[in-house]
Amino acid sequence: MPDNLREKIDETFVLLYSTAKWGILSVMAGLVVGGAASLFLYLLEKSISFVAELPSWRFLLLPLGLFLSAFLIRALAPEAKGHGTEKVIEAVHFKEGIIPLRVVPVKLVATIITLASGGSAGKEGPCAHIGGGLMSWMAQIFRLDVEDRKKLVVCGISAGFSAVFGTPISGAVFGVEVLYIGQMLYDVLLPSFISGIIARIVASSFGISSLAGTTVSISLDWKYVAMAIFGGVFFGLVSIMHIEMLNYIEDKFANLRVSWWKKPIYGGFILLAVALIFGTRYLGLGMDTVYNALSGDRIPLLAFAIKSFAMAITLSCGGSGGVLTPTFFVGATAGAALARLFNASPALFSAMGLTAVLAGSANTPITASIMAMELIGPQATPLAALACVVSFVVSGHRSIYSTQILARPKSKAFEISPLPDGKNIFKVKLMSSKVTVIRYINIFKQRCKR
Repeated sequence: MPDNLREKIDETFVLLYSTAKWGILSVMAGLVVGGAASLFLYLLEKSISFVAELPSWRFLLLPLGLFLSAFLIRALAPEAKGHGTEKVIEAVHFKEGIIPLRVVPVKLVATIITLASGGSAGKEGPCAHIGGGLMSWMAQIFRLDVEDRKKLVVCGISAGFSAVFGTPISGAVFGVEVLYIGQMLYDVLLPSFISGIIARIVASSFGISSLAGTTVSISLDWKYVAMAIFGGVFFGLVSIMHIEMLNYIEDKFANLRVSWWKKPIYGGFILLAVALIFGTRYLGLGMDTVYNALSGDRIPLLAFAIKSFAMAITLSCGGSGGVLTPTFFVGATAGAALARLFNASPALFSAMGLTAVLAGSANTPITASIMAMELIGPQATPLAALACVVSFVVSGHRSIYSTQILARPKSKAFEISPLPDGKNIFKVKLMSSKVTVIRYINIFKQRCKR
């Protein structure tokens, strides 16, 4: 038998074995994470409903809830601190995919307490953290090597996203896109798709609803393309505001020279002041406002900035939760505000804003573009995808997830340099601006002469 034919046969058998292996593991991941996420979402819904039926004094539970959440994490599982998905990304990059199993129950309880008492955070981050923790534990039971353990943890991210939002395609892509800026893990794509789809099937069987949009029928023309580009720039700036808001307030709370237990108390009273001044729509998950925006209802113009502030306070003072659900709120309401300025379709611009701010804040333009298709249908997707890519570029190399690794800069005007502290493997260093500008001016002059 010729050597090249033997090599091709060997390659085929290896790939078939890998497909079968990861088919089994990813189905198991989807079942486990889908079931765990469904349990978490069920308990969360019941807890929120219970607190909502209490008299108006229930809002005073907010400082107490944030304190209890911070106390549980500090006392039982310090690894559960943070906003879920961020910790899973950190585990994949810097901890060989190892997430202690004790994180799972602590994260579940702490997040339920935070959100039920009115903390402004998301539900997807804890699902990703719980899913990642379970997959890390399962990988250790099966004695998988480091690379396979990381892949299984990534499946936990995808399965958690899909179970929560009911968008299995974008959920699967999110898991393989969110780890790096400018690079996707194609070798994890198949197991991520399988685990995401299975997790969503499990969640649907337990009655977990999906993120629903409104199908927009629209014909493409220059007017809408120009509006999408302008919208992308605007949503990129909103993404910058959203990221920097979180970073700034996190730094303020970190440098606050008071006992740790006072920080959640202070944060709770700040959120109460926000609710007293602007209304209670900015507390909790805020999904009602997201659905109202996607349905074309009228939303306050500055709702996106207020929600961003409320989320930053909640997560910085010790609360537990995710960042994507508030990011959806920020994006959808920013889109609704822009639609009022353009006198355009609120449903279209809200969906465009939701996905574009996701792309700019999390550096996931492919995930966001696919989610746009799942929310508003194929006709309007090109406009939303255009806004997503523009927002992704405009937002720069910052991220809502600080442990994302920059694999490829967004422009050749930047170069990658290693960081010595190990927190981020890469940073962006702007090349000599004078040289770059002169070079582009010379190129422009040469083209004009032609």
